[in-house]
Amino acid sequence: MSVKKVVLAYSGGLDTSAIVPWLKENYQCEVVAFVANVGQGDDELVGVEEKAIASGASSCYVVDLREQLMQEVVYPTLKTGAVYEGQYLLGTSMARPVIARAQVELALKVGADALSHGCTGKGNDQVRFESAFAALAPQLKVIAPWREWDFSSRQSLLDYLAEKNIPTTSSATKIYSRDANLWHISHEGGELEDPWCEPSEQVWTWTKSPEQAPDHPVYVELSFEAGELTKINGHAMNPVEALTLLNELGAEHGVGRIDIVENRLVGMKSRGCYETPGGTIMLAGLKGLEALVYDRSSLNYREDIALQFAQLVYDGRWFTPLKDALLAAASSLAKDLTGDVVMKLYKGQVTVAKRRSVNSLYSEAFATFEDDEVYNQQDAAGFIRLYSLASRIRAMHAADKKAQE
Repeated sequence: MSVKKVVLAYSGGLDTSAIVPWLKENYQCEVVAFVANVGQGDDELVGVEEKAIASGASSCYVVDLREQLMQEVVYPTLKTGAVYEGQYLLGTSMARPVIARAQVELALKVGADALSHGCTGKGNDQVRFESAFAALAPQLKVIAPWREWDFSSRQSLLDYLAEKNIPTTSSATKIYSRDANLWHISHEGGELEDPWCEPSEQVWTWTKSPEQAPDHPVYVELSFEAGELTKINGHAMNPVEALTLLNELGAEHGVGRIDIVENRLVGMKSRGCYETPGGTIMLAGLKGLEALVYDRSSLNYREDIALQFAQLVYDGRWFTPLKDALLAAASSLAKDLTGDVVMKLYKGQVTVAKRRSVNSLYSEAFATFEDDEVYNQQDAAGFIRLYSLASRIRAMHAADKKAQE
């Protein structure tokens, strides 16, 4: 299939700077650069359009997706409680659906016949992007240069750009691979490739270390309505404003750092460090409220949803009927998740200090250790006898069998 116009997911980094001229050289096509603003920071976006044009793109579109990311992906995912392999809050994974969808929309708008990305053949993102492309625009060809070209190292890409007289701010000394958005920043490469090596402080770029965090805690009150954060310390905030503030507070107090070895979808293990300060606070607050509102069966079911949804998001299966079904279930449970939670931030830790809800199932009248008139402790004897009946019968059978021997 010949290609006339391709829309490239462009970041301005080394890989995509090289992909633009490579596409033109190998496919003789027009290249349109697409830049997704998902909150990666103003420094990453300054001059990106000029860089794209200098690399050979015919045009460059910068699309602000921050509100979509928060309202359509982050807040719904929070209701499920999804955490991949017990630690990872899915920062990179959650941004991919809105980026891929916006890229497809641009391609259809400008009449492109192909899509391209800079994901490597070893990573998860190639699956996430291309699964989204397949669901949204299967008629468009997908070009993945890392699976086609002969470049094998950072230096070979730098040499290629020098040969083409294309300026770049990248260098062979930038040893870390990072991915940032409003929700988190990830770090890979360098000393992190050795799991026996502790991350140096130069790995972390956002949060203070717990050792350097303030010596006194800070308290922050989160107000939720139907599982969505609506106010912080009594002030109404939209999702982007809320996360921005919590990121600042969490980063100052060393909250949200993790160092994990994870199982990639493609079958290999990888080691990465992640910083998710605001998201860590949000999730802890929501779970604190769940403890008041959900009965045991509802909480167990929500935890089942969390495991399935974490795998789904990580694997790039956002545009599927299963995603819709799981979100519908989580949203239904979250209808009663309305209330306030006070979080304590101190030296890298976030804990629930206070919680309240009009839908709370907690009753001090029942839970008290003092005198009460609502709970007859003698009722517990019959409950325990029925609850342990199977064990009692099993023990009786074992005793009869032994007696017969």
